[in-house]
Amino acid sequence: MIDDASAGCDLLCMKSEREKGKLSVGVARQYCGQLGKQENCQVAVSLSVANEFGSLPIAYRLYLPEVWAKDHERRKVAKVPEDIEFLTKPQIALLQIEQAVKSGITATVLADAGYGNDSKFREGITDLGLQYAVPSRKADPEPVVELQELPEDYRPRGAATPYRAP
Repeated sequence: MIDDASAGCDLLCMKSEREKGKLSVGVARQYCGQLGKQENCQVAVSLSVANEFGSLPIAYRLYLPEVWAKDHERRKVAKVPEDIEFLTKPQIALLQIEQAVKSGITATVLADAGYGNDSKFREGITDLGLQYAVPSRKADPEPVVELQELPEDYRPRGAATPYRAP
């Protein structure tokens, strides 16, 4: 049981593993963070709660690329259940966050630009009443980090007193 999870933050992470098999579920040419480039790999979306003591994964889902979702024969051979539909990584992440909120876990959401660029993802977090800090790219090629105002009682890790902006 995580009694003080709301004192920490939710971290979204994409885990990618290089993979060559044609029947390894989800393998497709896509960005592989492990290699820092496009390559055949599997990608999973995970959600963890974190605080000054560590982090704990609470959700993990293999990403099924659209090419896999549409290939009924390959899905059948690889035994991918029919009820698994294509979802974008931000859609998967938002579902994981919604489930965490239903379980009583509320915290600031941190994610990379892969999620931050998706306005529906950011709107979904806001609709859940959560704060977030995610980079996003606007029409300008320079990255923009959207930060929401922190609550007055916010304390950075290890701080004895609440942080006060100068």
